[in-house]
Amino acid sequence: MTFGSKFPRRNLPAVVGALACLLAVGPVGSLAQDAATAVPPPPSGSVSGFGDVNLFPKRVVINGARDIANVGLYNKTNETGDYEIKIVDMAMRPNGDIIAFDNGLDEQTKARVKVASSMLRYSPRRVTLRGSESQIVRILARADANLPAGEYRSHFTVTSLPETEGFSIQSAVGVQTPDGIGVTIRPRFGIAIPVIVRIGATTLDVGITNATVLTARDGSKAVALTVTRSGSRSAFGDIVVKAAGASSPIAISRGVGIYPELDSRQVIVPIFPETDPRFLTAGTRLTIEFVDDDYAPGNKLAEHVFTVP
Repeated sequence: MTFGSKFPRRNLPAVVGALACLLAVGPVGSLAQDAATAVPPPPSGSVSGFGDVNLFPKRVVINGARDIANVGLYNKTNETGDYEIKIVDMAMRPNGDIIAFDNGLDEQTKARVKVASSMLRYSPRRVTLRGSESQIVRILARADANLPAGEYRSHFTVTSLPETEGFSIQSAVGVQTPDGIGVTIRPRFGIAIPVIVRIGATTLDVGITNATVLTARDGSKAVALTVTRSGSRSAFGDIVVKAAGASSPIAISRGVGIYPELDSRQVIVPIFPETDPRFLTAGTRLTIEFVDDDYAPGNKLAEHVFTVP
């Protein structure tokens, strides 16, 4: 099977990227260094976006109606930055994209999400970090005693704020040109991680179907599949593809999630370029495993065996 364009990037554990109006949280320790020195590596287990901020851990899971979790915010540059912090409600689409409620999401999709935003408390709403400085933020979950058992979720988002010193309407509009008026655009980069609150007993059943091998125009290959989910809990883990006779996996996609609002989602796992072509020839048996990295890390959530056509 030929895939028309280059494969999408591997699934990330968290939603990261340029967010026009999103957010995050935090106070505590600092790692400030002189701007002339090299920036230290980000904290272990953190995730980063297109901007200058890392968040750690990559996701937050709170078990119980009353609990506290910590989230770290780290400025990975040498420059001081201002950051806006929010809790945002978002939904996952079948292709894995995660969309904010206020970004044109339809009401039917919103209704399928059990949001946690009403039970989460955090502060501050804005923070300034020097280069290489970090700050720990506490999130307090306080759920109603009568809340039904299940999994509730919102997203902890941090957005960098552009410098405003010396910035005016005149400078934003820019100089007038013969064709009209020039406009200065200052992008805002953000990053978000899920905050999951689990109340009472939750259930989960995962399956893998519709597996096939794709070939891109440049000759690179990937395994496409559908992950199915049922129950009251999300699935989160690593997809590992093994070939009969190979000493190690031929493809791994880490941090693949499927939230309770979905019954299934499509996933594409790029095959390692160094894979011996004989492991992808017609008739080769491939095994796909979905390994838990959440509720019971290391447990196999699902397995699917198929033959390369």
